[in-house]
Amino acid sequence: MVEWRVRAASIGDVDVIAELRALVLRADLERLGRFDEHRVRQRLRDAYEPSHTWIVEVDGGFAGCVALRPAADGHSLEHFYLEPRVQGRGLGSAVLSWLLAGRDRTTIRLNVLQGSPARRLYERHGFTVEREDTVDVFMIRGRA
Repeated sequence: MVEWRVRAASIGDVDVIAELRALVLRADLERLGRFDEHRVRQRLRDAYEPSHTWIVEVDGGFAGCVALRPAADGHSLEHFYLEPRVQGRGLGSAVLSWLLAGRDRTTIRLNVLQGSPARRLYERHGFTVEREDTVDVFMIRGRA
């Protein structure tokens, strides 16, 4: 396990997050025939809300991000990306545990790409499949 901390995101973080999103999602999007060099970044820029986003830092530097956006019936977990150099060492589970702490009665939804190993992480934290299509698996935790 690595030492980490979170800080509030700012508007100035959008470009580094967009680049990380492109890096992290590339293999899965290519496998699904959906990778577009411009679109993968622009979708993040269009949806970015710094007030609902945290930056994950390891050794004082950027290592990822996660967002939890209010929704009509709970929250949407979005933009959870970690740099490959810190993946597979328990950081994703630690950040997710931190984010979910105290939200046991809150409905939280997310979507993950079909075939993504991140799905197992979400299942370990109590998310179940609500529905799916050919590209995404829509998951829920704590039904309202």
